[in-house]
Formats: sequence, structure tokens, C-alpha cells
Amino acid sequence: MAGVREGVREIVLTFSCQDAQGIVAAVASLFAQRGFNIRESSQFEDTSRRRFFMRTVFECPAGYELPAIRDLFRPVAEHYDMDWDLFDVDCKPKVLIAVSQWGHCLNGLLNNWKNGSLPIDIVGVVSNHEVMRDLTEWYQLPFHYLPVTADTKAEQEARIWALMEDSGAECLVLARYMQILSDDLCRKLSGRAINIHHSFLPGFKGARPYHQAYERGVKLIGATAHYVTADLDEGPIIEQSVERVSHVNLPEEMAEIGRDIEAVVLNRAVRWHAEHRVLLNGSKTVVFAR
Repeated sequence: MAGVREGVREIVLTFSCQDAQGIVAAVASLFAQRGFNIRESSQFEDTSRRRFFMRTVFECPAGYELPAIRDLFRPVAEHYDMDWDLFDVDCKPKVLIAVSQWGHCLNGLLNNWKNGSLPIDIVGVVSNHEVMRDLTEWYQLPFHYLPVTADTKAEQEARIWALMEDSGAECLVLARYMQILSDDLCRKLSGRAINIHHSFLPGFKGARPYHQAYERGVKLIGATAHYVTADLDEGPIIEQSVERVSHVNLPEEMAEIGRDIEAVVLNRAVRWHAEHRVLLNGSKTVVFAR
């Protein structure tokens, strides 16, 4: 995180609970009394559900390790019946990326990871095609070629899951991976798999979506990044963006614009997830972006 003083350790606390008086005061006073310093804090109440969300970054005094901080906070969390977690800012989440034949999103993630601007640890790339092997290996990362058919889908997904477990990957990023994950794998990866897809107003599905958009005279195209669920492309949304197009843009130009948006949107979603800025709120999310 930018602006961290040398030698200072930081932790991130995230939680949600039913709204009640005194939550912020209880959290702040607990840590303040023990010498923790708040560097960043965001909060939100979903008034329709009366649910409270908070993300806070603390500077830790010397001598505190994460297990001890968990023990310190647990009584407050239990008192308010919180869904909560604590993270060490220096511990970057391990990520496995899945891709098919389009490399724009993969290239964006790899480049930002390599230059240090994306706070993740990429453990490898898996694909049902060989097309992205050279790009992946240029970044000196393992490339796992796992072809798939309708008959081998269960076996192929089992290998993806094994790769995640063996590498310690906490998140699967679908960087234009053109396969639908099974319900079983979606359940295993609930809140830990991020997908990107194009967005149109109005929407188009199926083959040649940009040609359909062109034929309808679409004026806005965009991209949506979301957590993966068993309902195709309907998981909790993390980030979206759009660009204006016009009658002069041919389908190929629209597709190129769309790919650029997809790469940017997916990168933001992965960054915010890695920085623990995304909290699930039922079928949607609370995103403490900055």
C-alpha cells in the first residue's frame, strides 16, 4: 500500500453485521487502547437490510502477530455477531488465472503484476488451448494446458481444483475463459472466482454479440466483472464500465473497444478483491474502492 512507513506492519479488518449503536466506537477504542493507528477506514449501512459494513487499515505496534490480533478482536466480533476477517497487507493473495484464446485480459493482469502495481501473487495460468503458452512463459509463469470436452469436464475441473490446492491459490480469475464452470466448482469457489464479460445496452448473448450490437445501432458497450455463481453471468457485480460508440464504428472496432474495457475492468476487480475492498452483501457487493 502506498505511503506505508518503512518497518511498519499493516493489517486490514473487514466485517459486516446487523447495524447497532456503538459498533465503530467499539472497534476504534479496542485498537486505540493498544497502540494501533488507523490509516484508512470506510463504512456503509445498507438501510434496506439494516446491515453494516466496514473496512479499516491499522498500523500495528511492535510485537503483534496476526493470530494474537484475531484473539484480541474476537470478543467484539462475537458480541455483534460479525462476519469478519483480518489480513496482513504484506501477504499478497495467490491467484490462478484461466484463459482460452483471447489474451487481452491475461496480458493486462500479467503486465500489472510484473510491474508491481497489482498486489497479487500469480501462481500460474491454466487454459483449454495452447494459444497463451508463449505469453505466459515469457512472464516465467507455469502454463497448464488442460483441454476439455463435454465428456472430460469433470476430470478437467478436478485438475483445476487440484492446481489451486497444490499452489495455495485463494482466487481463480477467469480472464476470458470461455467455459462454463460446473455448479460444484462454483460452490467450492464462492466469493473466490472472478469473471469478466462484455455488456451491452440492450444486451446480446450467443454468437457474434458485437455484430448483433452493430445491427441494432448500440450506443453503449462495456464490461462487467463479477463473482462466479452457478447462474451464468449473474453473480455479485464488482465493477463495470462503458464506452460510447456510434454508427461509424464497425463490429470489429466495437470488439476492440470492448476488449480494452474488459482488461481495465477485470484489473480493477482483481485489485479491489486482493486489497480486501469487496464485501459480499447477498446477491450484490459493497466495494470500498478509492
